[in-house]
Amino acid sequence: MPFLKTYLRILPKEWCVDWSFIVSVYIKFFFLMTPFFVLSMFLVMTKEESSEAKKKLALHVSASVIFTCTILLFFGNYIFDLFGITLDAFRIGAGSLLFLTAVSLIQGPKTDALPKDASAIAVVPLAIPITIGPGTIGALLVMGAGMEGVQQTLQGLFALILAVGSVGVMLYFSGAIERVVGRNGLTVLSKITGLVLAALAAQIVFTGIKNFLEL
Repeated sequence: MPFLKTYLRILPKEWCVDWSFIVSVYIKFFFLMTPFFVLSMFLVMTKEESSEAKKKLALHVSASVIFTCTILLFFGNYIFDLFGITLDAFRIGAGSLLFLTAVSLIQGPKTDALPKDASAIAVVPLAIPITIGPGTIGALLVMGAGMEGVQQTLQGLFALILAVGSVGVMLYFSGAIERVVGRNGLTVLSKITGLVLAALAAQIVFTGIKNFLEL
């Protein structure tokens, strides 16, 4: 894209966009939100709803997730300082919780009785804890606290919004995706997401242990 290259040349060197960082953070955030599991649960919980109601609910869920994730991303450092928690200690705890989330994905979802009004499930449980579970919250706090400077934090926020937007698009077109992939296909993809999430959780724990032991 010539216009993008021209724009980047105009910017001061210190403000150039680090696309490798953005892509890396985007992929991490995307898998942290377990998109195929979220899509499966969304379809189960909205099976009685019309196509228009599903699309409206998808937008509501996306807005709720962006708001919650932004708070967690920007205030991670303050939370650590407030409770006197070290970043590496939190890495170990968050990674452990994230690993449990991965195991539950591989084992398969369990659904309870669902409310009749679909709008009532936009924030709880679809946004929290299905999209943003305990492990995801911990990982977001760790990533946010590990970002250095305003520029990197803003790029991380941009990657986060892209990731949430990608999940939101999946929910918005959930009916079409279900027809193409099928419920069995979504189950397989959800389990693959669980495996990727388990690897990411292990990496977070190993990093915490390595830094804590000063290896």
